[in-house]
Amino acid sequence: MNKNIIIKPFLGVMMLGSMMMGCKEDFLEIVPTDRVSDASILSDSTLFEAFVINRYLGIRLTNKEGDGNLPGFGRGFEYAMWSSLTDESIYNNDDNTWFIQQGQLSPENTGIAGTFWGRSYRSIRECNYALANIDQLDMSQTGKNRLIAELRFIRAFRYQDLVRNYGDIVLMGDRVAELGDDFTDLSFYEKTDKQEVIAYIIDELDRAASGLPQTNDGVWKEGRATRGAALALKSRLALYAASPLYTDGQNDTERWAAAAQAAQEVMDLQLYSIYQGGYSEVFLTPNSNPEIIFARYYNINSRHTALEIANGPNGYDGWAGNVPLQNLVDDYEMMDGSAFDWDNEAHAASPYENRDPRFYASILYNGAEYRDRAVETFTPGGKDSQDGPANWNTSKSGYYLKKFINEELPIRNPWEVAGTQNWIYFRYAEILLNYAEAQNEAVGPDASVYQAINDIRSRSGVEMPPLAPGLSQDQMRDKIRHERRIEMAFEEHRYYDVRRWMIAEETENQPAYGIVITKANDGSLSYTRKLALTGKSFSPRHYWLPIPRAEILASDNQLEQNPGYN
Repeated sequence: MNKNIIIKPFLGVMMLGSMMMGCKEDFLEIVPTDRVSDASILSDSTLFEAFVINRYLGIRLTNKEGDGNLPGFGRGFEYAMWSSLTDESIYNNDDNTWFIQQGQLSPENTGIAGTFWGRSYRSIRECNYALANIDQLDMSQTGKNRLIAELRFIRAFRYQDLVRNYGDIVLMGDRVAELGDDFTDLSFYEKTDKQEVIAYIIDELDRAASGLPQTNDGVWKEGRATRGAALALKSRLALYAASPLYTDGQNDTERWAAAAQAAQEVMDLQLYSIYQGGYSEVFLTPNSNPEIIFARYYNINSRHTALEIANGPNGYDGWAGNVPLQNLVDDYEMMDGSAFDWDNEAHAASPYENRDPRFYASILYNGAEYRDRAVETFTPGGKDSQDGPANWNTSKSGYYLKKFINEELPIRNPWEVAGTQNWIYFRYAEILLNYAEAQNEAVGPDASVYQAINDIRSRSGVEMPPLAPGLSQDQMRDKIRHERRIEMAFEEHRYYDVRRWMIAEETENQPAYGIVITKANDGSLSYTRKLALTGKSFSPRHYWLPIPRAEILASDNQLEQNPGYN
């Protein structure tokens, strides 16, 4: 978020009015000290702009959320990350995630997945309030137009959080709901088809892009939307709109072509590139870098969850947190571009040697050099195994998270210094992956598809072999999906990718595997696959989240629940 203009979130923003208190026939007008009135906001352009900037943030709606700072879009750096609802990781300490992995999600019990509906619609209402009242502001029309574009972007992002989690949703338009409204009006609850919703969002993003600045600068700080951010969100949503889940399984080459063009619009800005300072460093640069299109920026005065202790190995006094699964580990290629295979004797004897460099940047494994020693997940005697200290924090998968982790930040007593990594919403690698996927589906694996994927694989410090020439469209599809799994691991893509491709009934019904490493007296190691979490299950209804039961009841049952959850 913006580092200089942050004010406390406005409480009671649904009304944003002055509070009146009465005693018999005498009435006193009270000026609240815990909120800013609408009159103050609309009479002060600085306050109004601060109100707009704070729309990048949302309210806390569930336990252990927004530790150190208010939530933004999606989920981001929370204790239990969104990856731990996928085949990438599990959350070692549960925290209302295991039952979702086990197929027990319900309208009454949504766990960490229950916040999108309420937080998004609240934010949309706040954006609509600002848009409805901005003309009252004493500000240049140029300044107003830029804030209008910013509000359209924020509102569009909230709609993205809704449509990709719930499918058909209620479109509010520019309506500013008030407590005195007639909430028996069915228009409050009528859902719009997901394709119409995405068309609306894309139109809003086109309008936002035309009014937003090209880049951040001394006035328009990092963390505020730019033209590239609006077009990147458009690219993602156009890709979703072309995907099987959104087309009811139909292959629409026109939608794929539109998605390729949307990605091309970002590429044509010529503002972004693959960062060549190393894969790990993409996520650790304190400010922006050439790959980041839009991010939430943290600093020492505005921190998130202390990742190092929250996800660290127990032998380092860490809490394990989001522990990678063997399912993901096995998908990292060998350095020569071939697939890893447990049936290959050389691979099985040394499973962590000669792997894709992104594996070493993303996952802590037995023998990985970390801080002042090598990680020890073997038994007996491994410091980061169940034989180590605080063994209730031993990883259930045998792995620990490395991606996003800053070794310069402490694990012990991190509270005043850790939690400063930036959460990247959009980076250029995603745009290249979006383009490659859409272009391949629209016309097949032409040279531009190869170029997009190979630009990612050739990153300095990664330098994986280019894709083999002569791939068929189906073969290229598999390569692109694999590349997306590896490049974007733990970044809140896998959950939505396996759903929009409609392969979740395959991937999410695979057992959640980990590894047991046994050290013999002679020092040799043997590897045995184990279950890290039992009962993993996915049903067709899980392609979309249930609308929380409280929302259905609040509508007097006028709001239609998603299929399979009644």
